[in-house]
Amino acid sequence: MTEVKRGLTLGKFAPLHRGHQRLIETGLAEMDEMLVIVYEAPETTVPLAVRSGWIRVLYPTVRVIEAWDGPTEVGYAPALMRRHERYVIDALGVRGVTHFYSSEPYGEHMSRALGAADRRIDQARQRVPVSARAVRADPFRHRRYVHPLVYRDLIVNAAFLGAPSTGKTTLAERLAGEFATEWMPEYGREYWERHQVARRLNPAQLVEIAETHIARENVLLERSNRHLFTDTNALTTATFARYYHGAVEPRLAALAEQAAARYDLTFVCDLDIPYADTWDRSGECNRAAFQRQVIGDLKARKVPFILLRGSLEQRVGRVREVLGRFEKYANPLDVLERCANERLV
Repeated sequence: MTEVKRGLTLGKFAPLHRGHQRLIETGLAEMDEMLVIVYEAPETTVPLAVRSGWIRVLYPTVRVIEAWDGPTEVGYAPALMRRHERYVIDALGVRGVTHFYSSEPYGEHMSRALGAADRRIDQARQRVPVSARAVRADPFRHRRYVHPLVYRDLIVNAAFLGAPSTGKTTLAERLAGEFATEWMPEYGREYWERHQVARRLNPAQLVEIAETHIARENVLLERSNRHLFTDTNALTTATFARYYHGAVEPRLAALAEQAAARYDLTFVCDLDIPYADTWDRSGECNRAAFQRQVIGDLKARKVPFILLRGSLEQRVGRVREVLGRFEKYANPLDVLERCANERLV
């Protein structure tokens, strides 16, 4: 009977980069089965579930094992090496591994403990000259070594909502310049100017706006430097649908629901700036009513938001202050607690 060739690799994948992918892909090409163990990683705020999710999406045939209680300390002290070995074999119950894949010296002792062949891949990092530490330090510089799916999850996507003529576009564009990154213009405005009839769009067209906006946003996420500043999103498009048509198409409702969790930060631009009464807008009174709907929708969906008031400079300063304290995937309540403690000092 032919022995099943079963490969194993492990790591924190914080984040997953092309070197990790080369390990996994080599194993998939050589093995009948491939296992990947993903450990907790105190050096990053990216949750284990997100990191293991990258592997599941990119490599559906891989068996992913989440090591929630595994050792996170690394090194080559004998006791520490034994601890890692016993965790994999005893705690996780990994058996029958024939080949252990790594690009690190620990491949020797782990292979021996597993009774597996030591399959070392690009240990000198010549084929993929990058490390997870380097990517964490400067994702933008090393983005060519990170899959777009992963890279998008490293970017802080900040959405700017509010009624028409509340300064969203000016603010998003200004912040992109300040942070040397990208900003996502409101696609709905571009679409409306090309397709409106009697200053209206039909419900199907609003769905098209939301879908195209997200597609363009994903492209910009892959080009962004730590932050993307997004002018409106599907929540706003759904609000327009309710405002003008009294209902939201199911597809648009689903995109709005996704938008409630898609953005890392949501800012609402307030009404305390002069109304620009251009031909494409429906009046200052309607602006106030639309603003109440925007804020009411966020509250109903329990989406935390920060209200931006004052001049452009004041708004830019407030966003800069928030971003200086914010870290993607961090608990927002921890951010609030740090801000409160700073004020007490």
